Amino acid sequence: MERIILDTDIGTDVDDAMAVALAALSPEIKVEGITTVYGDVDLRARMVVKILKLLGKEEIPVMAGIREVLLKNREIWWLGHEGEGLLEEGEELSYDKRHAVDFIIDTVMNNPGEITLVAIGPFTNLAVAMAREPLVAENVKQIIVMGGSARLGSIGRELEYSDHNVSRDPESASLLFRSGAPIIMCGYDVTRQVLVCTKDVERLEATGEQLNLAMARMIRKWLDWWERDFTAMNDPLCIGLLIDPDFCKGEMMNVHVEYDHRHPTGHTICTLPKTPWTPPAKLGKERPDPTVKVCLEVDAERFIKMLMDRVCDRNYKF
Repeated sequence: MERIILDTDIGTDVDDAMAVALAALSPEIKVEGITTVYGDVDLRARMVVKILKLLGKEEIPVMAGIREVLLKNREIWWLGHEGEGLLEEGEELSYDKRHAVDFIIDTVMNNPGEITLVAIGPFTNLAVAMAREPLVAENVKQIIVMGGSARLGSIGRELEYSDHNVSRDPESASLLFRSGAPIIMCGYDVTRQVLVCTKDVERLEATGEQLNLAMARMIRKWLDWWERDFTAMNDPLCIGLLIDPDFCKGEMMNVHVEYDHRHPTGHTICTLPKTPWTPPAKLGKERPDPTVKVCLEVDAERFIKMLMDRVCDRNYKF
């Protein structure tokens, strides 16, 4: 069983909520805790608590983390309808008052080689945890991140310059990718291939489950904002890799975050270990082997079927 901490910026796009639900419902996974990051972390924590309550998984602790980006030099992107369709006005929802960074450090260091960190928001909590306790990078089992792009997938040429999770706090992303920790990078050139459409929203609604109805409302609001009839399940794919690593194929690569201090900048440069234009090792030291597995291909149809089956059928046969 995979023991994980899920670090999320749940708010506008429903993919975070779907990732929380998939992790909590999957018997292959033990969720040790869920932490929130970026912006109104209190609201985000209450959203997670509500989802767990609707799933009957209230034993999973939820902690709020860091509101600002690492250097406090970038705006917080906030759409304004976070929590709508899920939280009810005046609803009392409490969460664990331990700080997310403390929880991450303590859990990893007390369980060396056993905890996987799954980061599906900007990477500020993880970066601060590693800055405070560098041994987290050595003691974590692995880190699965939704962010970055190698631009080598089939839709690479269609993508924007950078993705949300890296560009919102590129300094934290740079620290994370340079930490030496074993990382799986599930980039948006892969995650943008796993889509839910109107028919999937209707399937959620048809279950009559309170959480599924709430997620359907969140999806419809998101689709109205984007004026389209599909959205990507970016974050749940990271959870999917814990259930079946073969959902994605990839290669070990060097990952460098290129950015400056203008807002917003920040994107990943992914190169193979022996790429000729990679700067040579200096002073006679050999270049270290890469520690990042970059996802390049995805079995999108099989993943979406698994996701929808598990979320829509509480009696799903595992």
